[in-house]
Amino acid sequence: MTPTPERTARRAWSHPGFRRYQFVRIATILGLQMQAVAVAWQVYDLTRRPLDLGYLGLVQFIPVLALWPITGLVVDRIDRRRVVAVCIAIYAVAAAGLCALSLGVLGAGITSVTPLFVALSLVAAARAFGQPASQALLPQLVPIEDFTNAVTWTSSLFQLGTIVGPAIGGFILGFVGVSGVYAATAVLCALAALVSLTVEVRPLPPPPPRGRVWDEVFAGVRFLRGQPVVLGAITLDLFAVLLGGAVALLPVYARDILHAGPLGFGALRASPALGATCMAIFLAFHPVGGRAGKKMLAAVAIFGLATLAFGVSTHIVASVIALVIAGAADELSVVVRQTLIQLGTPDDMRGRVSAVNFVFIGISNEIGELESGLAAALFGTVPAVVLGALGTLAVVTGGWFLAPALRDVDRLERG
Repeated sequence: MTPTPERTARRAWSHPGFRRYQFVRIATILGLQMQAVAVAWQVYDLTRRPLDLGYLGLVQFIPVLALWPITGLVVDRIDRRRVVAVCIAIYAVAAAGLCALSLGVLGAGITSVTPLFVALSLVAAARAFGQPASQALLPQLVPIEDFTNAVTWTSSLFQLGTIVGPAIGGFILGFVGVSGVYAATAVLCALAALVSLTVEVRPLPPPPPRGRVWDEVFAGVRFLRGQPVVLGAITLDLFAVLLGGAVALLPVYARDILHAGPLGFGALRASPALGATCMAIFLAFHPVGGRAGKKMLAAVAIFGLATLAFGVSTHIVASVIALVIAGAADELSVVVRQTLIQLGTPDDMRGRVSAVNFVFIGISNEIGELESGLAAALFGTVPAVVLGALGTLAVVTGGWFLAPALRDVDRLERG
């Protein structure tokens, strides 16, 4: 009997380990996204300086950059489920600490950005290990013929979490306050940490003989240098999001430009993920198919155009629509990139390659937030977003001509 399109689209869910893994991820993502809303709102409420929103990205990127030489090696040498569990437990501890500080249990409350920056640095240090471990764990949950489908659903649920998380965070923030958001994050992450230890995985084959530690640390970098398609995809994403990301400035837009308040801020934060979720669900039933490289470049161009539209918008509905389109376009790029990375990497190196990839993601996201904050401080909020969007379009144009191996990628699916 020929499988129906619906069964084919859901085939990753037939594996028990994948289902439990997705529960862990969605609980963690919800908590961290809720917390991100509360922290960003609290920072801007304390200082009213857009540059401080940029510093949020910097304090999250520094631990990732400092730790990346060892994170991948740890992930490749230790049970990845345990790495994930410990990291999520650290997220819970950090959120509980912020809750206690906000309630005045550990002092007079949060009156400066310092405790917020310290907590985010701790979370970022844990994510430096947890994110590569989570990515490297996915190929152990499904057979190779179901992997592209698994990537699509994993990305879809991530985006769903980034829709629901900010929306819930904005709701709790508006009606309970930041302490309620931090408490909910702590509970969700504690539960996810416990469940992560029970995920069923496919055992890995024996690793090859270990060489010198220094050589193993940089094996991921050397591997990517010999993979022009994967390196091109990562580089394109890095510069596009670095220049075109406007997420760091959403509190400014919500409060000062769109006058939307905390609930509007939550809606803006959720909008890119709404578009991404719709795209991910579409891709689950209609895979990328042929000309994947060209479709990825086109998607990044649409991301830049949508960001440009958001930058000049002064109406909340138009802003939400622009961010939804940007999120949908970015999701297509994410699915192509993640599939290329994971299918092209040997089992015993996935941790180290994922760690390098996470550094690139950190540069594009967290340093992108710093870039947005600095540009807003220098040129103003709207010019900063507009200039960034134009930069993204320039990057896509360069990628079309300078990365022919990526441009000419055809199909992603196997099996």
